[in-house]
Amino acid sequence: MMKHDQRARLETILYSTGGIVALLVVLILANFVLGAFKQRVDLTDGGLYTLTQGTKAVLGKLESPVSIRFYFSQGDGNMPLPIKAFGRRVEDLLTEFRQQSNGKISVEKLAPQPDSDAEDLAQLDGVEAQVMPSGDKFYLGLSVNYAGQKLALPALSLDREELLEYDLARAIARAATPNKAVIGVMSAIPLFGSRGSPQRGIPPSEKQVLISELERDFTVRRVEMNSDRIAEDVKVLLVIHPRDIPPKAQYAIDQYVMRGGKLIAMLDPLSYFDAQYAPQAANGAPGTSSTLDKLIKTWGMSFDATRVLSDTKYASGAGPRAMPTVLTLLGDGFNNNDIATKRLGNLLLPFAGVFTGKPAEGLTQSVLLKSSKLSQLVDGSDATKAGDAALSGFKPSETEYSLGLRLTGKFKSAFPEGPPADPPKDAKDEAGKSAPKPALKPAADAKPVEPPAGHLKASGENAVVLISDADFINDGAAVQIQEVFGQRIVVPSNGNLAFVQALVEQFAGDPDLISVRSRAVALRPFTVIRDMEAQAQQAYTGKIKQLEDLLQQSTLKLQGLQQKGMPGQQQPTTILTPEQQAEIDKFRQTAAQTRRELKEVRKDLRADSESMQFWTKVINIGLVPVLVILAGVVLAIQRRRKVVML
Repeated sequence: MMKHDQRARLETILYSTGGIVALLVVLILANFVLGAFKQRVDLTDGGLYTLTQGTKAVLGKLESPVSIRFYFSQGDGNMPLPIKAFGRRVEDLLTEFRQQSNGKISVEKLAPQPDSDAEDLAQLDGVEAQVMPSGDKFYLGLSVNYAGQKLALPALSLDREELLEYDLARAIARAATPNKAVIGVMSAIPLFGSRGSPQRGIPPSEKQVLISELERDFTVRRVEMNSDRIAEDVKVLLVIHPRDIPPKAQYAIDQYVMRGGKLIAMLDPLSYFDAQYAPQAANGAPGTSSTLDKLIKTWGMSFDATRVLSDTKYASGAGPRAMPTVLTLLGDGFNNNDIATKRLGNLLLPFAGVFTGKPAEGLTQSVLLKSSKLSQLVDGSDATKAGDAALSGFKPSETEYSLGLRLTGKFKSAFPEGPPADPPKDAKDEAGKSAPKPALKPAADAKPVEPPAGHLKASGENAVVLISDADFINDGAAVQIQEVFGQRIVVPSNGNLAFVQALVEQFAGDPDLISVRSRAVALRPFTVIRDMEAQAQQAYTGKIKQLEDLLQQSTLKLQGLQQKGMPGQQQPTTILTPEQQAEIDKFRQTAAQTRRELKEVRKDLRADSESMQFWTKVINIGLVPVLVILAGVVLAIQRRRKVVML
């Protein structure tokens, strides 16, 4: 009997041990098999870590194999852990590109070491070494080779991780498209850089990042402000702050649109960054204005170059530094049905204007950017006010103004009779001043002037984009330039450049890249809180204005009593009667009380805003765990009841 029990016990142990070993073997084999198929589950809002449809479309159009060399010195023990983790995420993204390409993409991973063949190959591919604070070097970059076309991303940066998918998809698309489209840029601002003018106190300037970014994908050509014709090979024309544009240049733009050229015009009622270059800036003007009056009027729209939009919902800054004329546009300010503005994140628009009117016959309008209803138009002279000064007397218009729009359809020429005549030279009177020009009346039997050969009076189906601000593409508003490991890294501050590049790509490049570009900024702002703050700010503004007026009146009366004395006195005196002193004390108490009430109002406004943010964070962070706990408690109670009943 004992032998039988020992045998049964031994068999049980063997079976148990064998089962455990078999289970381990199965787990190891399953892990080995599943490890060959890397797959991530993306549970983020909007799928921030999943390849966009634009990237998939770019990869789906590949006709020849693409080889990618990924250089990553991950074996260096001195490399910071965040850089190592970033390198692994780059490798994961390349794996997803390879899997999505249906075998068209191959990835070769290399780890360059000093004086190695891999380091020589990295230098030949254009991948540059990055320098750590300790002075040690490492490589983190890649090169793309497609049918003999080679493009490099020489230094991948953690600060630019949000743009990594776009940079890689763009490199593949550029390698697959050897011929670059021509982009024309016409501007009164030295976007291509300038030597400056020491005599006028104008410092030299470097090329703007927008131009450098466009040059990576297109052939960018400067178009002079006095041009009388736009070249035939220009596929897209960027007109940026056309200050003092002559009529013949407007005619050149007009005929360019009539020929089917794509136009993106950025106008501005107050260009802050142009002030140092414009002649009137020397007279203390806060900025300059620009418009395309003849063209815009013909297209049925209006643009007031003297008025700036003020919007309390999208105001930048807070407290005494809040500027409702410097817009941080987000959420409802974008047209989420348009691929160029979908999921941009946010835009910074300093001192923007608005477009009003109704498109002319044959044209349709699509609003890309718009203000909130808590907005109004202010004079350019008041645009730089901040804090309470900017909100004093604020009255919302209850109108959502258009800040950026696309016009599509058949355009009519703003110059139906042909190019404008050259302006006549001013005749000088005896004093040397310009004499008034005599009015020219057409003869009674004069025949209509025929336009010259080649003049176009209408276009076919075309599209034009109008934006009511030009400062937003300036480096000062759009990017932060940093030195990281010895490399000059450009980090987007917002979606400004992404928006412009999306428009250009939509007109000239691979349109599939637009959906990749639109995911560049993954900002998730508290849009509901901003709405509530704007409403609260509007409610408090009236009370603040009332208290400020009362304080000003009390102060003026107090100053008057101190300077002139009490009513009935013949002249001011330095000796005050008890009645005078009592009256002055009364005014001082009133002024002090008013200041206290004004301080309490501002304090309440800040407290309400902070309370909104706090409870929103509490709900976002704690709601799900609380619900899970409650669900667990309910299930436990139900099971306990079932057990008791049994």
